Amino acid sequence: MKKQHLPEKICPVCNRPFTWRKKWELNWIDVKYCSEKCRRNKTK
Repeated sequence: MKKQHLPEKICPVCNRPFTWRKKWELNWIDVKYCSEKCRRNKTK
């Protein structure tokens, strides 16, 4: 798959798009946040 065609999601904390990464290959459906920082700040 070319980098231009990778799936994207929008982070609910920072509202920025983030793209699929190899480390998320097995659980892409469950990924909600673009980074650990956003995951920790999800309630703020």
